[in-house]
Amino acid sequence: ITRTLRNSLKAGRIRHAYLFSGPRGTGKTTSARLLAKAINCQDPDPEKRPCNQCPACIAVNEGRYLDLIEIDAATHTGVDDVRDLRDKIAFSPGEGQYKVYIIDEVHRFTGNAFDALLKTLEEPPDHAIFILATTEIDKVPQTIKSRCLPFEFRLFSVNEVAGRLQMIAESEGLQIERQALELIARHGTGSMRDSVSLLDQIVSDPDEVITLETVERILGTASFAAVKDLVAALIEEDAAAGLHIIAQAVDAGSDPRQFGEQVVEHLRAILLTQNAGADLVEASRE
Repeated sequence: ITRTLRNSLKAGRIRHAYLFSGPRGTGKTTSARLLAKAINCQDPDPEKRPCNQCPACIAVNEGRYLDLIEIDAATHTGVDDVRDLRDKIAFSPGEGQYKVYIIDEVHRFTGNAFDALLKTLEEPPDHAIFILATTEIDKVPQTIKSRCLPFEFRLFSVNEVAGRLQMIAESEGLQIERQALELIARHGTGSMRDSVSLLDQIVSDPDEVITLETVERILGTASFAAVKDLVAALIEEDAAAGLHIIAQAVDAGSDPRQFGEQVVEHLRAILLTQNAGADLVEASRE
């Protein structure tokens, strides 16, 4: 997505409407802001946009750029809100070359609001660009979709999230084990924002070394040893040992539902490794 948007900016092919869809925490609104910043960036070299140094970029970063208008569709759902937007859109940009409208959670619009927006998307003024973002693409009418350039954002892999968390930890001077970061990434289920929030939740003392055991305790997950022992008990059909392992894990503070999910995930990983190879499993080498 980044490469496509960069190339279109470089070639000067800027569309009047974009539709960013995908799960939560995958960078839709962030990308929309970056695109808005790059469109009005004043750097003469398109390769360097957004430059983060020109007055336009600095104004966007500080949240005082008049030609970037963010609308939350969850609170502005009515047709009157869209009509108000349509009346103001005719005015020329105050600072930049384009007026950029970011409409977040656009699927929350009512039917009449979508109809009013459709008219604006059909015949927008040359200086207006719309970036619509949604987590529920199915609720966006086909007529709106067909007038936008669609981009579908995907969830991140465990290794991508863990790598990003490691970068954050290093920049903040935190000491945290790689295995602990991978566990946080797995819990974030592919959402970068959720994973960063979990990391924030776990870091109570910046000087403390965060181990895998610390993260397991805070998140209520069973230790990997308990998962492996339970699977071994299943294979040996030793019900008594299995029940003892479950009791010990729950007594140690593990959430039973999470423990069950971990066992299923471990069995799935074994199944994939045996039948297709370890490259399909999102886990550390170990």
